[in-house]
Amino acid sequence: MSEQQQGRLYGVGLGPGDPSLMTVRAVEVIAEADVIAYHSARHGRSIARSIAERYLRPDHIEERLVYPVTTETTDHPGGYRGAMEEFYAEASARLAAHLDAGRTVAVLAEGDPLFYGSYMHMHKRLADRYPTEVIPGVTSVSAAAARLGTPLVEGEEVLTVLPGTLPEEELTARLASADAAAVMKLGRTFPTVRRALERSGRLADARYVERATMGAERTAPLAEVDPGTVPYFSVAVLPSRVGAVTTAGAADPVARDESTDGTAGADIPEAAGPGEVVVIGLGPAGPLWLTPEARGELAAAEELVGYTTYLDRVPVRPGQRRHASDNKVEAERAEFALELARRGRRVAVVSSGDPGVFAMATAVLEAASEDPYREVPVRVLPGMTAAHAAAARAGAPLGHDYAVVSLSDRLKPWEVIAERLRAAAAADLVLALYNPGSRSRVWQVGKARELLLEHRAPDTPVVLGRDVGGPEERVRVVRLADLDPAQVDMRTILLIGSSQTRTVRRGDGTEIVWTPRRYPED
Repeated sequence: MSEQQQGRLYGVGLGPGDPSLMTVRAVEVIAEADVIAYHSARHGRSIARSIAERYLRPDHIEERLVYPVTTETTDHPGGYRGAMEEFYAEASARLAAHLDAGRTVAVLAEGDPLFYGSYMHMHKRLADRYPTEVIPGVTSVSAAAARLGTPLVEGEEVLTVLPGTLPEEELTARLASADAAAVMKLGRTFPTVRRALERSGRLADARYVERATMGAERTAPLAEVDPGTVPYFSVAVLPSRVGAVTTAGAADPVARDESTDGTAGADIPEAAGPGEVVVIGLGPAGPLWLTPEARGELAAAEELVGYTTYLDRVPVRPGQRRHASDNKVEAERAEFALELARRGRRVAVVSSGDPGVFAMATAVLEAASEDPYREVPVRVLPGMTAAHAAAARAGAPLGHDYAVVSLSDRLKPWEVIAERLRAAAAADLVLALYNPGSRSRVWQVGKARELLLEHRAPDTPVVLGRDVGGPEERVRVVRLADLDPAQVDMRTILLIGSSQTRTVRRGDGTEIVWTPRRYPED
């Protein structure tokens, strides 16, 4: 059959419910159509039809596509999915018969046809066979934001749209990391969504919108909504954070303090509510290594405190104050963060990698164990460690027992470091060596190599991971005897293999390093 003889398929977005929010094009298409199709449950009522009713003609052919199952159980041999697949195939065949007869078919869809809509199942089965046009509509998310009268997203914020049918753990993770969010398909999923919002620390910000723009519309703080009253056509909204964070009266929406002594703050602001310090691990490099929980806490903080290099990795957000300092003032930085929190501020202290591995968590907890900071709440959020990141790039060198040692003798004597290296080497542990060298520390790597060669074979694999995850990433494998201290700096981590660690060159030419989980018996 030629395209001229075929009918035309339209997916018509009707908007969120108020007929006056239908587009002019949607009204035109309905007026021109021969067939009006719409989905309904077994009770026969169709919200889509009720929205478009004023534009329907008596001579319209109406195709009511009745779902065989909605939330109830089914005895279909393929279960719920099988029943729905059979329904979509049968419904699309009914519409195809009209299209083959040369009739124009308009499939009505609440909101937008391709945004969680039933029309898309017809579209996927028919659009490649018939001329098709999709008429966009105002989504329920847009309508909910409008009814709340609160900006949904602003500036560089990202909007996350989630179905409430996701598992609770997945919802929690995504809500924790979201700038702004909308959760669809509530109804029976509402208790799960509410728990996820609470677990992610976002419940107090969440708003509830029911039947936006319709006659029975309702809005409320989500925490106050009775789960037994929530219909399917409702949305949970986390609006824009911009403007929600207290700015302490700064004229610039992003206040900066570029002090290098870590104390930075004769003008520490007072706040009415209880403060908190969250020590956050950024991972070894950029945003791909950041956990959802950490991302959410960084967005929620009023004050950001950290070493300048690490703080620069955190996106700038309006309303937050940033306090950058030198990398040699951990104790002062920790006390400053705690003082901010003691005065009611929500503070994020940032660390590279994991904050509990040679990083800021220890400094903050040490200061928080003394007066006047004993009552300040402190939480530590983990991050991807440099050792694990480098190991993953190389293969699996940490596949068996291993030890982690810092080669920096700034906070402990070299004699202690040397003793620990000998003990770990004698125990045949794989070693992850942090802080191997800097401009002022140039001999430690060479000395460590000498100590390890007393217990390890010269051809023991050594992984050198530099700037792992960053723009200058380089991961190499050398023999222990060939380890050159000149090629090691503070951005490098060393992974020293045990007697069991192996290197293998694979078929594509890449060399991998791995340590077996089984240890040979004597």
